[in-house]
Amino acid sequence: MSNVDSAIIGGGCFWCVEGIYRQFKGIVDVQPGYAGGDKENPTYAEVCTGSTGHAEVAKIDYDTSVFSYKEILEIFFSAHDPTTQNRQGDDIGTQYRSVVFYMSEEQKRAAFKVIISLTEEKVFWDSIITEVSKHKKFWPAEDYHKNYYDSHSDEPYCNMVISPKIAKIRKKFSHFFVE
Repeated sequence: MSNVDSAIIGGGCFWCVEGIYRQFKGIVDVQPGYAGGDKENPTYAEVCTGSTGHAEVAKIDYDTSVFSYKEILEIFFSAHDPTTQNRQGDDIGTQYRSVVFYMSEEQKRAAFKVIISLTEEKVFWDSIITEVSKHKKFWPAEDYHKNYYDSHSDEPYCNMVISPKIAKIRKKFSHFFVE
């Protein structure tokens, strides 16, 4: 498919990010994984220590005839709190930081434009601290993390954390959701 692009973002637990984006039409694939650190072939257990430098992220492959990169980022900023340093809810540590890993200068410019726009519109009560960094390497997470929300939607974490985020995003971006 020639009209597919990728975004790599981290907004807390990768189960949340993956669960949200899998709901949208125009999403070709979503993979949970790790990025931003120096540890080669990191494992979940290693990343959870906060010592690898990696963040839990999702690599989102999307159809550019349905989504723009800007729209991917608008969903991202609506789905988590980009004003909280190294924390989303009860998930605490550098591995849960808010981060956009850009793969081109165009993506970098788009990320900063969205942040500036949200700041000017005073969408958040505090300053956006989302890290915007050049993408170096994406490491896919272990298989048991893939499609976590779809496979475990009855579990407490999914019910209490992911489902409310999906409901919030569904209201704001309903035109993108698969019916």
